[in-house]
Amino acid sequence: MALEIIRQLIRRSVEVDLIVMQSGGDVWNSIPTEARIVDLKSRNMLTSLLALARYLKQRRPAVLISTMGVGNIVSLVTKKYFSRNLKLIVRHENHFSAQYEYSKFGIYLHLLKWLFPLANSVVTVSKDAAEDLKNSVPRAASLVTYIHNPVVNFALFEKVRSPLKHPWLDDSEVPVIIACGRLVPQKDYPTLLKAFAELRRLQIARLMILGNGPDKPQLMNLVQDLGIQMDVEFSGFHLNPFPYISRARVFVLSSRNEGLPTSLIEALACGTPVVSTNCPSGPREILEDGRWGPLVPVGDWKALARAIQGALDHPLDSEKLIFRALHYSSTASMNQHFKLLRQLVDLDDLKYDNGAGMASESSSR
Repeated sequence: MALEIIRQLIRRSVEVDLIVMQSGGDVWNSIPTEARIVDLKSRNMLTSLLALARYLKQRRPAVLISTMGVGNIVSLVTKKYFSRNLKLIVRHENHFSAQYEYSKFGIYLHLLKWLFPLANSVVTVSKDAAEDLKNSVPRAASLVTYIHNPVVNFALFEKVRSPLKHPWLDDSEVPVIIACGRLVPQKDYPTLLKAFAELRRLQIARLMILGNGPDKPQLMNLVQDLGIQMDVEFSGFHLNPFPYISRARVFVLSSRNEGLPTSLIEALACGTPVVSTNCPSGPREILEDGRWGPLVPVGDWKALARAIQGALDHPLDSEKLIFRALHYSSTASMNQHFKLLRQLVDLDDLKYDNGAGMASESSSR
């Protein structure tokens, strides 16, 4: 999403610096060539703070847009102690109170609660996430707004048409269920695997999970325990997952919490029927209380299995799903971003000497 924001800014003649704590990662080669990359070469928060402070003193950007947890903390602390006049927009892409419940890194969230009021604006990605953040951090409530992520664009539809050969997806007789996301506790893949095992007991089907992450060994052990190893594939990270998603019969989001799940919108844009947990936040908003796909309770694998079965038996019309996804277009999102920028700076200042910095925890995120 950060890269798409950068692409859209550049398309509108805005000069952009992309500030990363460390170079490299899966999407490094996807960074627009027009963006000036600033590699802080930092290994921890302290060195990031000092390096960002030096950058801000030398470059003096008109506005800094920060995204993701550690990147936000570094940007906020730098503003407080080194650059108080900095115009800073902080993007928080998850549901704050749910993160508190599940996160192993509570210290970061405590810091954010204290630091959020230092920002000029705090942008969340869904209406529910905005309300939750206002309630969680009342001192920053007046700064909080929401802007949907810039998910759907022409490039997505072009990528859908990319060629793909896979024996499972070439077999029209056996339905393929697909999920996409990092293999981490937040995504709750154990619930999905249990639901698939129940579905597999009733009919022939296959499950593909796109993504990498630290939970892969435990998930593979669970697959063995459930006896579904012949019908489950961990396909790893794919820079272009859309040919997979578009050819699957059903897309499933089993998350415990989200902000505005991009993969769910992308699946709709591919015309693929979806099933999702009713997690905080985003799925209920995207699917309009189940109009565009069933919502099930978080962690309820039996309900998830029934919903997947229903989506297989009675799929929604693909064209209607695509039309719903267009609500989350890049154009609509960037119009809102520019409206926010106009409240903070003269847009002409973004097009010449100063630049618009985009701080990220890592280019791979």
